[in-house]
Amino acid sequence: MMDQVRIIEIQKSVLDNNDQEAERLRKKLKSEKTFLLNLMSSPGAGKTSCILRILEKLKEEMRIGVMEADIDSSIDAERVGRSGVEAIQLHTGGMCHLDAAMTEQGIEQLDTENLDLVILENVGNLVCPAEFDTGAAKNAMILSVPEGDDKPLKYPLMFTVADLVLINKIDCLDYFEFDIEAVKERIRRLNPSAVILEVSARTNEGFDLVADWFRENVKQWNGES
Repeated sequence: MMDQVRIIEIQKSVLDNNDQEAERLRKKLKSEKTFLLNLMSSPGAGKTSCILRILEKLKEEMRIGVMEADIDSSIDAERVGRSGVEAIQLHTGGMCHLDAAMTEQGIEQLDTENLDLVILENVGNLVCPAEFDTGAAKNAMILSVPEGDDKPLKYPLMFTVADLVLINKIDCLDYFEFDIEAVKERIRRLNPSAVILEVSARTNEGFDLVADWFRENVKQWNGES
């Protein structure tokens, strides 16, 4: 499997204006009818496990590619590759986030003209990734129950920029002091338009609704609804 995973060593962006580069990339992907999702979370929240559940729901009806960003290793790309979906591993060379230029370096390794959906798993971090526009059509983030319900108070920007928030590991609610209604209220105060879904990557609970969110947003991106 290691030989089947392409590893891309991402070079640090030298562009001063990331927002302009992000908008240019977004327009390019729009013209190709490729929906790019930027998925963020802290380490261990379950990004790769959630991606695998999403692929189970959608890979037979959409052409999907996955970019896995990490400081090192190719473990996540190998897991995704075993699902039968094309995956590439992006090594960030110590950077704790991706920006638009770095994202495009990964995009160039995928045949995006023949992909309906690309999922970018950003570097595990609740601070830096939220500060940089990657050129994605939408941003999503995962908050897992074991992390605690105070994360929107501690890392407000992450929740402010997220179009979709997945509250993962709800199968663990009985074992942690996690007030799910309080965390939803905190997210809504920061970002009233965010879609909040409760899921468990372990049990598959909630992922039918996640798949519906993807279907609707990909259609809207392509001007079909």
